[in-house]
Amino acid sequence: MSSREEVLTNKIFLCAALPLVKVLANDIPNLAKKFEHAHTIYQVSALCPDVPEGKVGTHFVVNNGEWLCHADKLTNNAHVELEFKSIEALNAFFKGDIKPQYLPKMKGAAKHPGAFISFMMVLLKMADLLGAKTPPEDEDTKKLLVKCYFYLLSSGISTLNKNGHEAIHDWATKSPDRVYAWAVNDHPEVSAYLRVKAGKSRAGRGEYKRAMPFFTMRFDNFDSALGILMSIDDMLESCKQGKLIMDGAPEFGAQIGDFMMQVGAYAQG
Repeated sequence: MSSREEVLTNKIFLCAALPLVKVLANDIPNLAKKFEHAHTIYQVSALCPDVPEGKVGTHFVVNNGEWLCHADKLTNNAHVELEFKSIEALNAFFKGDIKPQYLPKMKGAAKHPGAFISFMMVLLKMADLLGAKTPPEDEDTKKLLVKCYFYLLSSGISTLNKNGHEAIHDWATKSPDRVYAWAVNDHPEVSAYLRVKAGKSRAGRGEYKRAMPFFTMRFDNFDSALGILMSIDDMLESCKQGKLIMDGAPEFGAQIGDFMMQVGAYAQG
């Protein structure tokens, strides 16, 4: 039986990290072009004797460049599938450990070589972006990376809550109806939010339109955002310098910051 920590790590990859494939395939022109005429179902899965289905996974349905992501849901109709022998192997692989024992079976690669190569290019781009230790040089890549981090963190916190992470679920259970958001000044297209109420949570992409968020972690620019998101800068110093603006009580910033670090620890080890 897999440990609780391995299961939570796996849920982060299936529900928060892998859905970023859709973002990259849509936002990077040379990758988007590869899926313009695709009619393909992709799946990333791991064998898991602890569940009735015998494995877990996330799959994508792509039609003429339009992506549908089915997080933590399996299909029997995948044209291309990366199947890992265990959730531990999947976790290790997506943390950057590519030892032979962690490599997946590559189903459909021979029958659909073009589709397989295109999918691998997106996965490698995701690994390259999220595995970077220093911020990228160009503004477009900075923007994309901040967006991916916002989506990963909002979905990651919600995923940990839904899967019973003790501290996060306790916080969510005690919470009234509140919305927490991440934003960058003058870039409403780069934002995400998390709605929490009485133990339930839902992550969303973009701005929350129905009301003013209860708390927003706002950055003055992409560099400032990456300084915090990549654990380069100190949060308190960033606040003092005006790089990070807490729209709400500071104690909520510290709390959300702690949950962000926990998501990062699961995703990066």
